[in-house]
Amino acid sequence: MARTLSLPSKSKKTAAKKVARPAAPKVATKKATPKPAQAAAKPVKKAPSKVLAPKAAPKKAAASKGKAAASTTGIAAPAKVASLDFSKSPFNASLKPAQKVGFLREMLRIRRFEQQALKYYNQGIMGGFLHLYNGQESVAVGTASLMNGHDEIITAYRDHGHALAVGMGMNECMAELFGKGTGCSKGKGGSMHFFAPDKHYWGGHGIVAGQTPLGLGLAFAIKYKKINGCAVAFLGDGAVNQGVFSECLNMAALWDLPIVYVIENNGYSMGTSLERSSAVNGSLAKRAEGFCVEWATCGGFDLYELRANLGAAMERARKESKPMVLEVSTYRYYGHSVADANAKKYRSPEEIERYKTEYDPITIWQNQLLKEKVVTQAQIEKIDAEAKAEAAAAAEFGISSPWPTEESIFEDIYHEVDHKTEAGQTGRFFFSE
Repeated sequence: MARTLSLPSKSKKTAAKKVARPAAPKVATKKATPKPAQAAAKPVKKAPSKVLAPKAAPKKAAASKGKAAASTTGIAAPAKVASLDFSKSPFNASLKPAQKVGFLREMLRIRRFEQQALKYYNQGIMGGFLHLYNGQESVAVGTASLMNGHDEIITAYRDHGHALAVGMGMNECMAELFGKGTGCSKGKGGSMHFFAPDKHYWGGHGIVAGQTPLGLGLAFAIKYKKINGCAVAFLGDGAVNQGVFSECLNMAALWDLPIVYVIENNGYSMGTSLERSSAVNGSLAKRAEGFCVEWATCGGFDLYELRANLGAAMERARKESKPMVLEVSTYRYYGHSVADANAKKYRSPEEIERYKTEYDPITIWQNQLLKEKVVTQAQIEKIDAEAKAEAAAAAEFGISSPWPTEESIFEDIYHEVDHKTEAGQTGRFFFSE
């Protein structure tokens, strides 16, 4: 019997935090030991005993009082379940009030950034693709908050949230969306290609699962150089079906590489629901068993829960140099991209609204901080206003920034040429020299 990393092995009757799982009803019925109203954070595979996060067993949670109601699309609506106190996890117990408020600030900054981008995209001022992260902010912020200065992260095309969470500025990110020369990729990458290697962020990648072998390379470098860190590679539920991901799991297991693959399972592969796009037996992460790789699941709506589970996974990767797959349940409010014309057809309006009103990660965190008396409603409104103002100013910066020069089309193609090395000048490069 398996479990999430943050739970003690002797606890068998605990229920998950009050979160949603955007998986199909058929998925829920394939659990090894099904119980009423299971949630995404339900234990699914036994993790190594060394990775137990809390030393003391959490209080027993009451059983769920109802099952998830199916939406008109066939996707299960969130189940109401009793909560576990993930705040007592070693990765959360020592958090200071300022840090907790900082997490809220970062989630609000991401939300307001995305809303500004959507505004100008709909006006036709911004071109290209636009993959919004609204609804998934807790995952990016939680991950960035766990990085130790030696960890490296890489993600797919829905990369705005991760970029801002690791410390990239709104101006450079917004300018990139407008295709301007002041953008983080000099206007050549657009929505899917934010990069900041100096912040240990190796960017977004437009090819589905194309970032998974690159993440493996980061993990290889960390191990080869004996760095006390790990690599975290994000992928969506649809990317799990790509063959290259299976190849990565095989190599990660063979070489004992310190990588955590985080599946941001928002229930839909572009416009196709999980139950229609993937053969699932309990969870997507369970496929890791075929490659002798440890795996677990958790909810991504509650920041405490996400940090408890991902923190344990990252710590294991650093200390034991072992790979792991962590499947995180989340939900996106908009379509696959803004150009997704069927975004409101393959999901019912009721399903979307329920996630927004009952399971929004920002609202959940705000309520948690209010309950802890860490912040007041007035302070929340002030933080939100600042985030809106920053996002609006970033949009103005992007609009007023200059376009890339014609000469720049020949730049950023070959590193050797740009930096005028011998190989760049002569075209000769020998690895043995």
